[in-house]
Parts: sequence; structure tokens; C-alpha cells
Amino acid sequence: MATLLETCGISPLTGNTADQLTVPLTFFDIPWMNFHPIRRLLFYDYPCSKAYFLETLVPKLKQSLSLTLKHYLPLSGNLLYPLNTVDEKPVFRYVAGDSVSLAIVESNNDFDELVGNHARDADQFYDFVPGMPPVKLDESNYQTVPVIALRITLFPNRGISIGFSNHHCVGDASSIVGFIRAWASISKLGEDEFLAMPIFDRSADIKKLKDLVLDKKPGLVQVSSFVVTVSYVWSCLVKSGEELVDDDVLECFIFMIDLRARISPPVPPNYFGNCLGCEKAKIEHKQLFGEEGFVIAVEAIAEEIKNKVNKKDEVLKGDKNRLSGRGESREIRALGVSGSPKFDLCSADFGWGKVKKLEVLSIDGEKYTMSL
Repeated sequence: MATLLETCGISPLTGNTADQLTVPLTFFDIPWMNFHPIRRLLFYDYPCSKAYFLETLVPKLKQSLSLTLKHYLPLSGNLLYPLNTVDEKPVFRYVAGDSVSLAIVESNNDFDELVGNHARDADQFYDFVPGMPPVKLDESNYQTVPVIALRITLFPNRGISIGFSNHHCVGDASSIVGFIRAWASISKLGEDEFLAMPIFDRSADIKKLKDLVLDKKPGLVQVSSFVVTVSYVWSCLVKSGEELVDDDVLECFIFMIDLRARISPPVPPNYFGNCLGCEKAKIEHKQLFGEEGFVIAVEAIAEEIKNKVNKKDEVLKGDKNRLSGRGESREIRALGVSGSPKFDLCSADFGWGKVKKLEVLSIDGEKYTMSL
């Protein structure tokens, strides 16, 4: 059971902050306009009393959030969606006084049950992620849509969770994770200092998968950790499926790529917004279901990356169809991937140590999506 202790709006720290900022949506933002909110939930193993939480930690988190939002003004503002889309275009707008919704919550739920690595119903997590604030109609015939909401929950004498909900159109994982890590760093260090991302080494298991593939396909390139991981999950999922599928049905793996360094001219690494491309690898069901399904999956995804993702003149071909909704995803069975190990949220340290557990609840409503 969760008890709401406080709701408030956190505005960017005043000073050098602009009174108003308007940011147009790009080609990469628009396809995400009607996408469901992305919901992330971080658990920290940090025993503390309710008094210490309310009197010390919450004020510190509010102050550091205000300082962080000074650098992320679009998150403090709203998406303005015009009712007349013929003459007007949607934009992100911040004006002085805008704020991010923050809820402070106390829960008596079993913290160890929540952070355990075992199968469970996703429903038990929803008390700890915020709902998005309601859409409003402003005086100039725009719908005003908040883009992010936050919730901090205390599990007395056991731990803390921080829940994030955001509209995908305001930024991709690289952008939102950068914001979360900046908040964590400022909360811990008390200054504008951004931390380098650590790498979690998983070579002991992944190397075996790579060796298996290269034994069978010695000339194959792009056999990365990402490729072998998603290929293994994809092939296993197809083989364990309960549905009866015709042999010639196309199985499709859909993955997003960060285009910041892959388009010409390149986009700065700290660009805030969406800058994603969409790629697909396709295999007939009978091939993926067969004994060599894993190797075939690796080859298909690796070739897609080699021939398109890593070539600047190829990476955007076909993306124009994303805006019109054209494509063939309805005609095939598809598995998608959410997130990336490059965006290491588990190292977002607010001064309580590393994250104990990360849950990506936004994939709960999608039929076939894996979290990475």
C-alpha cells in the first residue's frame, strides 16, 4: 500500500534561466507524438527513517532537481499541440513559472520482494511510477501537454524508489538518461558535474555466444554483444511461442539506433531530443525456428547493421515512411527492443550508492518487446 505524502511542482532554479524557450519538434520527434509514456523505476537499497527522508533527503532532492532542470528547460515546460494543425505546428515551450510534477510517497510494501530477480505481476510496481499530468486547453487554442512527471517513494528503514514517466517525443533514452544522471550527480556532489558512464562487463556469457557464431560464420562482422544478446532472445522466443505460425511467415526484429554520430553533419552527443532511426531484420519463421535459428538471427541483424546502420548515406533511407505510417509491420510478427546497455541508469547515484534494481514498466503494454 502506498500513501501520498505531498505533491508539488519543481521549477528550474532562477538566475541565468531564460524566461521563455521554444523548441520546434524535429523529424525524429514527430513519430513519437502518440506513443505511450515511457516509465522507468529505480530502486535504491538505502535504509533511512521517515523523519530523515522528509527533513533531509526530500529537500536535497528538490533543490538538486531545480538546479538540474535549469539545464533541461524543455522538460520543465510543455508540448503545445495546436488544434489547427494546418497553419500551426507543435512545439515544446517553457515559460517562467512552469514546473515538473513531483509526488512524495510512503509505502509499506515488501522492498525485497520488489527488487528480487524473479517473475512477478507488473501491477505491483504501478504505485511507484507517476501518472502523466492532465492535458489542458490554453487560451490560444493549443493543447498543453506536460512531458515528464516524477515520484519518490520511501520504504521506511529499507529503501527508496524514484519513478519517472515521460513522453517519448521530448527525448529518447540517451536524452532522458542524461537528465536522470545529471540530477543524480548534482544531488550527490552538490555541483554541476556529470559522471562518466561505467561499463558492466558481461563477457563471460556473451563471449561463448560470440564464439559459437564465429565458429559457424568465421567471416561475419558486427558480431557485437548487442547482436548476440538480442539474437539469442529473439530465437528463443520464437521457439517457445504458443501460437501456430506458418513456415513462410516473416519474423521481424525491430531495433532503434542512435543517429547522433551517424548522420552528416553529426549531431552533438549532448543534443537533447529524439535522434533515432529504425531498422529491421527479417527471417522466415521456419529458419528462425530451426536448429540454426540463433546463428541465422545473428547473421541477419549483423548484416543489417553492417549494410545500413554504419553507413551514413544509408541510415536514413526508408525513414520517410515513418511519418506517413507506411510499412509492413502489420503483415509480419515483430519483436522490438527497448533501451540500450549504453545508457546505464544503474549508475545514477544520488548519494545512496548504485541502483539496486531497474524496471522499465512501459513495455508492459506491448505484446513483444524485450528490455535491454
